[in-house]
Amino acid sequence: MKTFLPEIGEPRKADPEALRIVALGGLGEVGRNMTVFEYHGKLLIVDAGVLFPEEEQPGVDLILPDLTYLEGRYDQIVGLVLTHGHEDHIGAVPYLLRGREDIPILGSRLTLALVEAKLKEHRIKGVTRVVAEGDEDQLGPFDVEFVAVNHSIPDALAVMIRTGAGSVLHTGDFKMDQLPLDGRITDLRAFARLGEEGVDLFLTDSTNAEVPGFTAHEKDIKSVLVNLFGQATRRIIVASFASHVHRVQQVLEAAHAHGRKVAFVGRSMVRNMKIAQELGYLDVPPGILIDLKKVDDYPDDQIVLMSTGSQGEPMAALSRMANRSHRVEVGEDDMVVLASSLIPGNENAVFRVINGLMKLGAKVVHKGSAKIHVSGHASAGELLYCYNIVRPAGVMPVHGEWRHLLANAELAEQTGVPEENIVLAENGYAVDLIDGTPHIAGAYPTQDLFVDGSTVGAITEADLKDRLTLAGEGFVSVFMAVDLSRKQIVAGPEIHTRGVAEDQNVFSAISPKIEAAVLEAVRNGTKDRHQLQQIIRRTIGRWISSKLRRQPMIVPMVVMI
Repeated sequence: MKTFLPEIGEPRKADPEALRIVALGGLGEVGRNMTVFEYHGKLLIVDAGVLFPEEEQPGVDLILPDLTYLEGRYDQIVGLVLTHGHEDHIGAVPYLLRGREDIPILGSRLTLALVEAKLKEHRIKGVTRVVAEGDEDQLGPFDVEFVAVNHSIPDALAVMIRTGAGSVLHTGDFKMDQLPLDGRITDLRAFARLGEEGVDLFLTDSTNAEVPGFTAHEKDIKSVLVNLFGQATRRIIVASFASHVHRVQQVLEAAHAHGRKVAFVGRSMVRNMKIAQELGYLDVPPGILIDLKKVDDYPDDQIVLMSTGSQGEPMAALSRMANRSHRVEVGEDDMVVLASSLIPGNENAVFRVINGLMKLGAKVVHKGSAKIHVSGHASAGELLYCYNIVRPAGVMPVHGEWRHLLANAELAEQTGVPEENIVLAENGYAVDLIDGTPHIAGAYPTQDLFVDGSTVGAITEADLKDRLTLAGEGFVSVFMAVDLSRKQIVAGPEIHTRGVAEDQNVFSAISPKIEAAVLEAVRNGTKDRHQLQQIIRRTIGRWISSKLRRQPMIVPMVVMI
């Protein structure tokens, strides 16, 4: 098994008789899942999700898949199929529809309800079509069939895509919980039937491929929550994903068992649970829900707050509670339960929130100290079962970091999938399926597409580097006025700093050197403002680096007289 990706060039134009598969997100990362299938000049998209920013991306709200591959081709898109309603699978839908609003969107009832609420916020109507397990549809040259799978949100679907070049089964996110809360298990009978028909390429969820055995049952969480709630003497705050309907259901039942009221905290939590309740996916005990504004009307030992922010997101409710910038004040002996796992890259942010809450006197319970979370993804044992049931001719691991993809590929090989038919790829790689056999045809260049406030794609990696420099190293400005006719400096250099620890007087040592360097350039005939500013930047930059061991942002300003 190859454990590396060789350098390859951009692929040739797709063979119309081949099925080209291009992942624009979700490979080499956990998030922003989006895969494009191209056949006979038409495009079918499965999922359009977002990735949440890390600490080295200050100011960024969301990270989208690189949609450059679709530019000039939106009229060729025959449909967008959504496997389930998590943000890393539906969060980019409004941004995709900016290219064309009438792309048909297919998904389950709950998935589309969550998408439609999101589109409404963006003032996009959208064209949606509800599908369910067992349904089949024809989207251009693609014949699609939907299969029930179990995940940490109701109504998740896998999708079988049939074309003249071969058939692909895409699991989406899934696990094989045999005792799910809603009684809806992953349909292994359908997987077996499709395997008998022939699956040329199996795209499988890789998130837990490194984890041996089987993922625990979601129902096991309830007894833990009931026990924890029985130990609490004041308010209980539970943080989870805003779309984790099953986890919220268990919190409601544990609260009901102890006679506590529940209030939802966080705009997305309120919105999503309202949708889930209206559609019948959330069974709310009578009289248990109260509005957040009425929480103070009840004793602390009768309240449970169901909150967003389990991943340490800076603007989420739990982070703001930890920073004392939220209307909910966390007090001594309050119990905070983080009922989720850590998404890779979020560890520092989550630990910062935990420490902030503990400083306020709260007792924090997390996955490391109690069994208050089970994953929504299939572990190695479940993946092996699926490979043996489906018996695919080829496998392409999806949804995971490189280590996850590699572990999943090794599982496939152990079950007898030929090494040459196992495709390890990253975002932008073009995988062509010809006569049922996959191979990598090349790679399209991809980059992160940042959402910053109302702007999309305007922020670049260079901008983020500048933000990090400002945050970590500080800012130095240098002002000078130069009389070109007399070749004299008439003002400056005036040096001002922000975020630099050293006293302003320290820079008096470099002022004569800056003045000398500029005078020499002017007397040698330099009249270009940009060149003079570069001379100032180099002169003070070298001095700061050698004397102060810092690399701040330096902004020189030269006025020509």
